[in-house]
Amino acid sequence: MMFTPESLMLLAIVIPLFTMGGILLAGPWPNIREGVTLVGSVLLFITVMSLLPHVLAGERPELILTELMPGLELKFELEPLGMLFACVASTLWPINSLYSIGYMRGNHESNQTRFYVFFAIALSSVMGIAFAGNLMTLFVFYEALTLSTYPLVTHAGHVKARDAGRVYLGILISTSIGLLLPAIIWVWYATGTTDFRAGGILEGHLSGGLITILAALFLFGIGKAGVMPVHRWLPAAMVAPTPVSALLHAVAVVKAGVFSVVKVVAYIFGLEILQTAPGIEWLLYIAGFTVILASLIALQQDNLKRRLAYSTISQLSYVVLGAMVLAPLSLVGASLHILAHAFGKITLFFAAGAIYTASKKTDISQLNGIGWRMPWTMTAFSIGALSMIALPMTAGFLSKWYILQGAAQSQQYIAVGVIMASTLLNAAYFVPIIYAAFFKREDPVQKRDHKEAPLPMVVALCLTATATIAIFLFPSVPLALAQAVGVISP
Repeated sequence: MMFTPESLMLLAIVIPLFTMGGILLAGPWPNIREGVTLVGSVLLFITVMSLLPHVLAGERPELILTELMPGLELKFELEPLGMLFACVASTLWPINSLYSIGYMRGNHESNQTRFYVFFAIALSSVMGIAFAGNLMTLFVFYEALTLSTYPLVTHAGHVKARDAGRVYLGILISTSIGLLLPAIIWVWYATGTTDFRAGGILEGHLSGGLITILAALFLFGIGKAGVMPVHRWLPAAMVAPTPVSALLHAVAVVKAGVFSVVKVVAYIFGLEILQTAPGIEWLLYIAGFTVILASLIALQQDNLKRRLAYSTISQLSYVVLGAMVLAPLSLVGASLHILAHAFGKITLFFAAGAIYTASKKTDISQLNGIGWRMPWTMTAFSIGALSMIALPMTAGFLSKWYILQGAAQSQQYIAVGVIMASTLLNAAYFVPIIYAAFFKREDPVQKRDHKEAPLPMVVALCLTATATIAIFLFPSVPLALAQAVGVISP
C-alpha cells in the first residue's frame, strides 16, 4: 500500500496517539508496555523518514484539516525546516525510549505507565508543530506540548516537583497566551492569513517600528526558546527524571521553541523586511546577552543537571542569535544547530542520568575518577561536551561555523564576539568535568563500588554520541534541508 505525503504527515501525528493507547492497555505488563513504546517509536521514525525524499525533491504537499474562519485553518505543510525538526524528534524517540527502560527500572521509578503515556502524547504534539502549515496550527500543538509535558515535569509528585511544575506551566502558558497569541492575531488581522510562506507574508502590510514590536512579541511569546528573562521554567524543571530532562532539552520542548523562532523569522517576516525594521538589532543583543549570562551562571553550578540546564539556555540562544543576524548563512547555521544541539545535549543528559543510576552522584565535585569506573558513559559525555564547545569532528562545529560566517559577512561583530566568548565559556564549564573524570583520583570519602549503568542506557548514550560525530562526517542531508530554509544553493 502506497501512502501519499499528506497521509504520511497525518500518520506521523496519529502513531504516537495509537502508541499511547497500546501503552495504557499494556500497563499491567511492563515488558509488553515497553515493547509497545519501542514499536511505536520505530514506526514513527520509519514514517517520518518516508517523507524525506519528497522534501529533498522539492515537493511541498499540504493538508487542510478544517477552516475555522476565513484565512484561519488547521493546516499541515511539508517544508525543509519542519522536516529537519521531525527527523530529529523521530530519531531520538526510540533511543530515548530504550534509555528510559534502563533508567525507570534501574531507579525503581513509580507511575511508569503514566510516564510513557504522556511521553507519547508529547511526541504527537511535536509532529504537529513540525508539520504546521500556519501559525494557528503551530499554536494549537505548541499548547498541547506544554500541557502534555507538565505531568512529566511533576512526575515525582513531591512538593519540589509540584512547585517546579507551577513555574513551568505558569511561564509557558502566560507567555504564549499573553504575547504569542496576540502576535498571531495581529498577523492575521494585518494580512488575512497566518500561512507560512518563503520570504514572509508581511510585505506591504506592516513596516517600520511595528515590525520590531511584532518580532519582540514573537520572541518573548515563544517562551520555550528560553530567552532571558522568560527562561526560569527550564532550570526549575530539572527535578524531573532524566529521560524527561532529555525530552525537554533535546527531543521536544526547547527544540519546539527555537524551531518556532526560526520558522517565524523565515516564513512570517522574511529576512528582507526584518533588515529594514528600526531597532531590530536589540533582539540580537538580547539573544547574545542570554548566551553569555547563561554560560556564566552555568560555570557556578556544581549540580551536573543544573549546569547542563543553563548550558541549554545558552545554546538555545545560539539558534535565536543565528536567526536574528538576518543573513542566509546564519539562518542555515541556526537550523543546523537545532539538530546539533539535540544530539549533543541528549548525550550529556543521558550521561548524567547514567551516573546517577550507577553511583547516585549528582554533583560535579563528586565525579573525580569516575571515567575509569564508567568509561563508556564518560567518553560519550566528552563527545557531547566537545560538540557544545564546537570542536571540529562534532556536529556543533558545523552549525556554529555557519552562524559565525553569516555574522562575519553581515558585519555583525557583536554576534561574532558573543560566539567567540561563549565558546571559551563553554570550554570553561565542560573541560574541567572531563579532566576530573579521567585525570583526578577518586575521593576515598565519596568512593562507591559501581560500574556502568544498565545496558539499555549505555547503548542509548553511545548511539547519540556516535550520531554527534556522524552528523559532522556526513552532513549532506541536514545541510540540504538547512540550505533550503536559508535559500542557499548547495
